[in-house]
Amino acid sequence: MTGGRPSRVRTGTPGDAPAVAALHTEHLPEGFLVTLGPRFLRRLYARAARSPRAFLVVAEDDAGVHGFLAVAEDTGRFYRDFLVRDGVAAGLAAAPNVARSPRRVWETLRYGMGGDDDLPRAEVLAVAVSGRARGRGVGRELVAAGLGELGRRGVRAARVVTAVDNDPALRMYEDAGFRRHRTTEVHAGVAQQVLVWP
Repeated sequence: MTGGRPSRVRTGTPGDAPAVAALHTEHLPEGFLVTLGPRFLRRLYARAARSPRAFLVVAEDDAGVHGFLAVAEDTGRFYRDFLVRDGVAAGLAAAPNVARSPRRVWETLRYGMGGDDDLPRAEVLAVAVSGRARGRGVGRELVAAGLGELGRRGVRAARVVTAVDNDPALRMYEDAGFRRHRTTEVHAGVAQQVLVWP
């Protein structure tokens, strides 16, 4: 329930991309992708909903989408697909921001397409829940639905990266069966925790 309304969790569609991008912008402001702008995020999440290598899960009620989870079965292949299919348009949409942060763009691409041998290829890319739905287990429902979908697709392991000091996210992932694997720096000087499932 969110604010007295029943919450539904379902597979996301390209039509959910604007709401998902808005949630990302509002509730994940510390990440690099948000600096590329809402048009970039809309393209990214629309591609995730269309891709055979990725998917979205959204939580909604009668007032609209109030949470989402994005997952790639293989992060490197998903990023390559995105670059091939959406790279020009997404790049143009994000060009002013890319010009200001070329190093961070390179770090993001290097991480996403790098393929660490000791990490699963599948990855929970992002989870966000609106303020009106927080504290009601929506994030946990989204993660459980995402892991269930990975299982239906025959994917038996996944990773997620979050801030080392994001205790609520760490608890949520650990409660879902993730375990802390190591710390990393996707962006130089920013320590992050890598967790793996199962």
